[in-house]
Amino acid sequence: MPVAELLPLTDVTACCTPITLDAMTAEQAEVMARTLKALADPARLRLLSLVAAHDDDEACVCDLTEPLGLSQPTVSHHLKILVEAGFLTRSKRATWAYYRIVPGSLDAVAGLLTSV
Repeated sequence: MPVAELLPLTDVTACCTPITLDAMTAEQAEVMARTLKALADPARLRLLSLVAAHDDDEACVCDLTEPLGLSQPTVSHHLKILVEAGFLTRSKRATWAYYRIVPGSLDAVAGLLTSV
């Protein structure tokens, strides 16, 4: 029996909506590219997950260097990019900076392609 006959085939065009409804504008593409570029780094993705999983959904930069195995300046650089992209907030207490995920920021990324 041919392999094609063994595989169940589903017509996804009948059940699934297209990724985008309209072509995006140049400005939308710029914004999306900056947002995705901020996330397109394994260390930054790990940082987001570490902050989200931390007690009280907030983490000090001092708590993030060891799990990543990166120096404090490198971790701070990645955190700065995530703050500038709108994924994290930063609050300074004494000599340490604490980071928290911006509510809804990751939901916005999840719907990024379907909302244009």
